[in-house]
This record gives sequence, structure tokens and C-alpha cells, in this order.
Amino acid sequence: MTQREQAAAAFDDLHTRHAAALMRQAYLLTGRPWLARRAVEQGFRLAWQRWPQVAVDPDPAGWVRAAAYEYALKPWHGLCPGLRTARRPRRFAATGDPADRALLRALLALPAPYRRALLLHDGVGLGLYETAAEIEASTPAAAGRLTHARERIAARLPELGLDGHPPVRQGELLRTRFTALTAAQQVTPAAAERVRGDAERSALRTTRAGFGLAGAFVLVLLVMMIATPDHYTRSPHKPLATAPQIRVSPSGHHGAHAGSGKTDTGRTNIGKTDAKKASRKKPPHKKHRDAAVRKRLRELRQLRAARLSPDVR
Repeated sequence: MTQREQAAAAFDDLHTRHAAALMRQAYLLTGRPWLARRAVEQGFRLAWQRWPQVAVDPDPAGWVRAAAYEYALKPWHGLCPGLRTARRPRRFAATGDPADRALLRALLALPAPYRRALLLHDGVGLGLYETAAEIEASTPAAAGRLTHARERIAARLPELGLDGHPPVRQGELLRTRFTALTAAQQVTPAAAERVRGDAERSALRTTRAGFGLAGAFVLVLLVMMIATPDHYTRSPHKPLATAPQIRVSPSGHHGAHAGSGKTDTGRTNIGKTDAKKASRKKPPHKKHRDAAVRKRLRELRQLRAARLSPDVR
């Protein structure tokens, strides 16, 4: 046998020996047969996808059980009515004892952390330390959850006779009742070959989705790099900054101030001051237009006088 065939044979043996029992336990956690089946299949899919890690685990069945319990008690299941923990068990075995139905209802009424700790310790038979390790809690916290869960079960079902007994005896009584309760449920797990095929297809879809997201990210990045200019483009509506304008005298002769000994800088400063004063009276463009008109009229008068004869003058 090849290495893959050996791994598949070991996985199939693990599935054959523990799938049905895990489905019954998941049913006690959720009260929904289809959710219990789905949780167990999900646990075995994860186990096949991580088989090199699961194969060397001291307790492969415990690894799958923890994964199935985690999926069955997902917090986001409470957002969907079809995935919530059933208040009343669905499709309870018709041959079951009515007292077992009452016990299952009392178990489903417990908070999820209490229900899981009670099922692992008194249902599966794990020790207190192993229960604390699987629920990822300290040993005192696990003991507290067990105590509160037993107290609530005893208060709701006095006919069980849990009151007045030590914790060890209470665990034994509940273990007997849980064993009968799970044995009454008829379950049919999926074939191991189907579970392995679903796990491989799921892993392939996840890989393709990862590559697709990475490719889409790279494509968007390239489009942004091509579309974004690498230089600054001036807005067409924003005028360019111009040099400060120098005021021109109405006569239009720049040599009028030449003999005054003032520099261009001085004329610029004076022009700025005069412009501020004149801006309150008349706009600069109108003033320049009037000066140009007067200059043109003066030139026309000079030209007309030059053309006239001395007698006409």
C-alpha cells in the first residue's frame, strides 16, 4: 500500500468506529439531527485535511470530537433560526422513554458551556482534567460548570434523585441516563469515502478562492498604477500666479518719473499703495481704458494739427 492508501485506510477505520457515537453526542448538544450530522462530517473533513497532524495525535477521536463540538456550538449559529440549539428535541426516537425526553429538554435548556462540560464529563466519561483541557478552561472553572449544570438538572428534574448525593454519585447517575438516551437514537453516518472526497473538494475550492482573491488584488493594483498619473497636472480652472502689476501713469510716458531718482522697486510700492486707494473708487481696468482713450484722442488732435495748413490754422 502507498502512503496515501495507508492514510485513507486509517481514516476510514477512525470514521467507522466513532462517527455514529459522535453524531449521538452532537444530537444531545443541539437537539437537531441534521445539525449533529453536519457537525460530525465537518469534524472528519478537517481531520482528513490535517491528517498528518491528527494521525500523530494521542487521541484522534478526541481531536475529531473537539472539532465537531466547536462547529455544533458556533456562536454565529444563534443568528440563524435553523442553526440555533433547539428548545425541544427534533425527531426524538419514538421508542425512547418519556423521562429521557424530559432529560434532553433539561440538557438543552442549559447554557452551551455548561452543556458541553456536563456531556464530556458525565456523558463521554472524561476526567475533570481532560474535560477542562478540551473546553479550554481551567480545572476550577470546569468543576464550577459541572456543579452548576448538575444543580440545574436536579432542580428541573427532581425525579432523577440527584439531590443529597455526592458529586461522584451524581455523575454516575447522569452517565447511566445519558448512555440510555444516546442509545435510543438511530443515526446513519455518511460513508468515509464520501467524507474524504468532500474534504478534498473543499480544500481545492478554498485554494482556488485564495488564488482568485490574490489575482484580483494584483489586477486592481495594476489598474490603479496605470490610471494614476505620475506627475502633477494643473487644473484648467486655476489661473497661474503672475508677477505684481506696475501702475502706469495716465499719460502713458514712463520717463515722467525718470528724473525723480526713484527706482523700479519704489514705483512698484507706490503703485501698490495707489492701487489700493483707487480700487475703492474705480476698477483698474476701467481706469486703464479711460487713459488709453485720452491718449488716443490726444494723438489724433496732434495729427490733425500737423496736417492743417498755416492759413487754415
